Amino acid sequence: MPQFVSASEALRILKSEDHVFIQTAAATPQQLVRALTARAPDVRKVKIYSIHTEGDCSYANPELAESFEIHSFFNGKNIRAARGNVNSIFVPIFLSEIPYLFYRGTVPLDIALVQVSPPDKHGMCSLGPSVDVTISAVRNAKIVIAQVNPRIPRSLGDAQIEFSKIHFAVEVDEELYLAKSPVLSETELQIGRNIASLIEDGSTLQMGIGAIPDAALKALRSHKDLGVHTEMFSDGLVDLYASGAISNRLKRRMAGKIVSSFAIGPRKTYDFIDDHPMVVMMDAAYTNDSHIIRQNPKVLAINSAIEVDLTGQVCADSIGSRIYSGIGGQMDFMRGAALSEGGKPIIALPAKSAKGISKIVPFLKEGAGVTTTRAHVHYVVTEYGVAYLHGKTLKDRMQALVAIAAPELREELERKGREILG
Repeated sequence: MPQFVSASEALRILKSEDHVFIQTAAATPQQLVRALTARAPDVRKVKIYSIHTEGDCSYANPELAESFEIHSFFNGKNIRAARGNVNSIFVPIFLSEIPYLFYRGTVPLDIALVQVSPPDKHGMCSLGPSVDVTISAVRNAKIVIAQVNPRIPRSLGDAQIEFSKIHFAVEVDEELYLAKSPVLSETELQIGRNIASLIEDGSTLQMGIGAIPDAALKALRSHKDLGVHTEMFSDGLVDLYASGAISNRLKRRMAGKIVSSFAIGPRKTYDFIDDHPMVVMMDAAYTNDSHIIRQNPKVLAINSAIEVDLTGQVCADSIGSRIYSGIGGQMDFMRGAALSEGGKPIIALPAKSAKGISKIVPFLKEGAGVTTTRAHVHYVVTEYGVAYLHGKTLKDRMQALVAIAAPELREELERKGREILG
């Protein structure tokens, strides 16, 4: 059984050159993170691994670089604020492959810092809203340190861990990170309607978090027999489930279940997954496996982009050479949807930025990464319509993309397109 200690007492075991994992998003264990950062004067070259976290990220401050070496698989707002330029700490990798770094020992973990629900009558705790790559870290770390928090929802699936497998437990009672529901603009609502026009009854949905996925979900409430197999979800899915549009009965993998890897949203999102028999939170090695994704019918994958060039190349992780977020699960689901019977992989974005700059561009910015290749892209959606690119020549692709660009920017894009084609 674990020892009950304070956060600072638990982190006394940290030593120089240890490899440490920090749990994801809403479940980021804030007290443990602060105790970790407080050890900075005493340690050197501690390697920290994480995907998108929330809350305190001061261990990533440049002045602590001698103490902590950051390995970030996906960058959120907090780490960008703490570090500034995150290029040197970014690890480009598909979300589906991160668990195998831990399972195969490519990244050996000494310590996993997580947050769990109190144990139930069977001695089982839950990782709540963030199973993702966390369960693989827990299963492979030498030492597991857990905040035990009654506000963690008891999610099912791969989220369950034995309380006896935790080495140090820190009792807390504090709210999780709460994301605000986005206020949807008319542009986002129109993009959502355009996406919804592509979705048939009986489709299996994958969506991210944010205004455009929520707008698409809002437009689906009259649909029937939708299923869900996704890496992440927020309150837009909760509302769609309440509308009766989701039954999951036509899925071929885990029929009857909403399958996800992590959730982030307002409190109603966490209350929704709490002990919900129809929701299973799974290891990202399962949710993001394209072989598993493709077995479901009519997989509809909705993913976003920073910019798309006229040949269909998608940049979603950087602004020019400056890393912004990460690769995540975009390619996992784009490929899985493309191989699914009746599947539709979608890249959705506004036609232009808030500053009026076109997001459909002749060329990606210098140094920009190609998150999804032109060969993998099928549908691109803006508020002005849908461009279908699969199997088309570069000329036809350019014409289709120009047609869904902002009207006032189309003439210049057409001119650039003619130059590219020669």
